[in-house]
Amino acid sequence: MNDPASRLRDAGTALLALRGALVAGEPWPLSAAYGTEPEADWGPREVLAHVAEMLVYWPRELRGVLTGDAATAVPFGRISTDPARIDGIAVGRQRPAGVLLDEIETVLASAIAFVGGLSPADLERRGEHPTRGEITVESGIEQFLTGHLEGHVDQMREVLARSAPS
Repeated sequence: MNDPASRLRDAGTALLALRGALVAGEPWPLSAAYGTEPEADWGPREVLAHVAEMLVYWPRELRGVLTGDAATAVPFGRISTDPARIDGIAVGRQRPAGVLLDEIETVLASAIAFVGGLSPADLERRGEHPTRGEITVESGIEQFLTGHLEGHVDQMREVLARSAPS
C-alpha cells in the first residue's frame, strides 16, 4: 500500500489499538532524557506526547509549503533541538496515556484529511528543510508523517514488549 493517507490512518489505528496496554501500564515512569537524546530512551508518555505534537506540526509546515511560492523551494520544518518540540514533549508527557491517545485520535483525523486532500501537483511542490535540504511535499509526508508514525508504533510495541510480565 503506497497511499500516504491510508498508511497514516493504518499507523494511527495501530497505535490507538495499543490503548489497553498503555492505559493498564500507568503510571509510566517518565524518561530522564527527552530532549535531543535518542528517542529509543523515551517511555510511552514521551512517545505519545511527541506523536500528538508532530501530527499537528508537520501538516501545518507542509501547508506552508503549499501556500508559498511555487517557483522556489519554500523553507519549512525544524531540527530536533527546536525548543517548541522539546516543550511540547515536556508538557505532554505529564498527561496520562489515555488522555494523550484521545488527543492523538483527534489530531490524527485532521492529518489524514490533509494528506488525503492533496493533489498530485501538491505532492510535487518543493520545500527546503533546514537539514534535509530540498524535498517534495510527498517526501516530507513520508519522512515526517507516515514513516515517522510507523516507526513510533514499532517503538511503542517494543516498549510494551519489554514491560510485559514474564
